[in-house]
Amino acid sequence: MLLAVFSDIHGNRQAFEACLKVARAKGAEQFVLLGDFVGYGADPEWVVDTAMELVAQGAVAVRGNHDQAVNSSAETMNAEAQVAIEWTRGRLDTAQRRFLTELPMLVEDGDRLFVHSEASHPQRWHYVRSTVEAAKSLIATPAHVTFCGHVHRPALYSMSVTAKMTSFVPKTDVPVQLLRGRQWLAVLGSVGQPRDGDPSAAFVLFDTESCQITYCRAPYDVATAAGRIRDNGLPHWLADRLSQGR
Repeated sequence: MLLAVFSDIHGNRQAFEACLKVARAKGAEQFVLLGDFVGYGADPEWVVDTAMELVAQGAVAVRGNHDQAVNSSAETMNAEAQVAIEWTRGRLDTAQRRFLTELPMLVEDGDRLFVHSEASHPQRWHYVRSTVEAAKSLIATPAHVTFCGHVHRPALYSMSVTAKMTSFVPKTDVPVQLLRGRQWLAVLGSVGQPRDGDPSAAFVLFDTESCQITYCRAPYDVATAAGRIRDNGLPHWLADRLSQGR
């Protein structure tokens, strides 16, 4: 089965639409959503409704920290993110907020694990930005492949049976074989707010039979997404950063 895995959509309708279109064109058979459906972007209602439809059709979805913040004042954000979350609270209806609240922190599916941040303490929202942090996540699960987001920058880590770690930044559209003798942690880029210098929306495709992962990019209408942010009175930096991929 070919999985299309998305993370950190952040209310960006234009980016999510582009990723769904490209994934379907490439033959995706099932969708996995790694959280942060809301925050930053100006179309949280559409994104959450689309996620709800996909889940009803069999997609897997987990909760992100921005999703949790919509219904919990205990989650702390930087000033601009907090403004966006408070604005988002006023846009979502009861069913949409319930959907976000009831999402699991992680999902295990055979030899795969799906989580927003990382597997050792998913509720603490730790970032995986080094081999040390990746090792903590990998040690916490027997899964062959763990998929996570949260960082907004693509990366791929692996751990051997002797706990030797490797890491690299995968190239776009170049399949990588995830060998069975190692554990793997696939850190996704962001659909709605990439931070690796490339403004194109990011997602991955994973072939469950061949164990090949491909990091993909989808160009989208950045100007419209940014305009929606400005028109709704959200901080302009949230719009400006989209064209810079940061």
